[in-house]
Amino acid sequence: MTGDDPPVPEDVLASATERLEAEDLSLADNEEVLHALSELRPIYESERSYFVLGNYDSEPIRRLNLVVDRLNRRRDAYAFRMVDVRGEWDNGIQKFCLLADLVSHVVGVAEREPSGFLVEQGLLAGTEEYFEKTHVLKRTYPDAEADHPYGWMEDGVFDLLESADRLHEWHTEDDLLEVVEELP
Repeated sequence: MTGDDPPVPEDVLASATERLEAEDLSLADNEEVLHALSELRPIYESERSYFVLGNYDSEPIRRLNLVVDRLNRRRDAYAFRMVDVRGEWDNGIQKFCLLADLVSHVVGVAEREPSGFLVEQGLLAGTEEYFEKTHVLKRTYPDAEADHPYGWMEDGVFDLLESADRLHEWHTEDDLLEVVEELP
């Protein structure tokens, strides 16, 4: 890191370094990842940080961006999407884990399949430290598919989050804005 890079807390660097050492990455790859993480200075400087996951298709990403915007309006908060972190990441799971380690909250915006973060949902449910900081905003549907618009894996994750009072359901965009206000 050069003198122009923002300061990164020691514990964050230690966590990132441990994860990077566990992977077979070159020194240049490690440096690129650490540089990308250093660009996330608002995470370190904000009281609350939100890693927002969801579908990047044209309509769902508009709602995903709406959630990011609303969370960023909060005092001393910073919200971002995975694509907001620059750099050439060959391993999306590694990128997800490093970012999820850094934030205070992980927020998923789930819409009818594909939700856009199915693999990540498995990691969120299977990793206690991620599960404890996760909230999912689940879209409900009034049509005939309303009973099972999601896959069995997602339904299982939703059940776990619901039992922990961290599943927030919405139907319209106005509902979505209301459930965003329920997030810590």
